[in-house]
Formats: sequence, C-alpha cells, structure tokens
Amino acid sequence: MYDRELVLAILGQIYQAVQTILKRFEPVKTVSDFTDSPEGLEKLDSICMLLIAIGEALKNLDKTTNKSVLPRYPQVDWKKAKGMRDIISHHYFETDAEVIYDVCKNNIPELAQTINKMIRELS
Repeated sequence: MYDRELVLAILGQIYQAVQTILKRFEPVKTVSDFTDSPEGLEKLDSICMLLIAIGEALKNLDKTTNKSVLPRYPQVDWKKAKGMRDIISHHYFETDAEVIYDVCKNNIPELAQTINKMIRELS
C-alpha cells in the first residue's frame, strides 16, 4: 500500500502546474506566438519548466505507488508524459517549439481532466 495523502499532494502539485500551463497557453494561437517575440520565448520557457516539473512529479508518483496508480488511467500516455521531462531537461537547446505547442494544445487538457479525476477518486 502507499501513502494516500502523499499521492494526493503530488497530484495536487501536478494539477496546479497543468492549470498554470493552460492559463499561459491560452493566448498562444500558433507556434510563432512562442518563437517570434521575447515574451513568447519567455512563455515557452516557463511552460517547458512546468512540463519538466510534471514529468518529475509523475516519476515520483510512480515510485511512491509502486507503479500501481497511473496504469488505472490509460487515457494518458504516461510514458511519454514522463519522458517529456527527460527530453526537455537533457536536450533543452534542441527543444522544438512545435512539439511543445502540440503537447499544450492536444495533451494538456486531457492530462488536466485525468489528474482531476484521479484526485476525486482517491479523495
């Protein structure tokens, strides 16, 4: 068994990070909104930092739960979500703004819904 309160705390941190990404991504309509201005690049950097934090927290969640929780929510590709952390942190200068845009547009909303569902079901 695992420490449910610790798991809920980790999920809460992930949920907050996801909500921050959604808020920061809201005005971004194209990849060039990230790449064509200093403000856009700052937004891209801040979102990348949050994606790193989410990936690290997911790895910690797996460790804390002996990999027993994430597989119960197959709607998210957890391996890719955790792997994003490694890609960004180890290859930061090669980070592709198009990939980050795609993740924010197509994956983060589903991640937010799933994390929210996990919190509800574990509470």
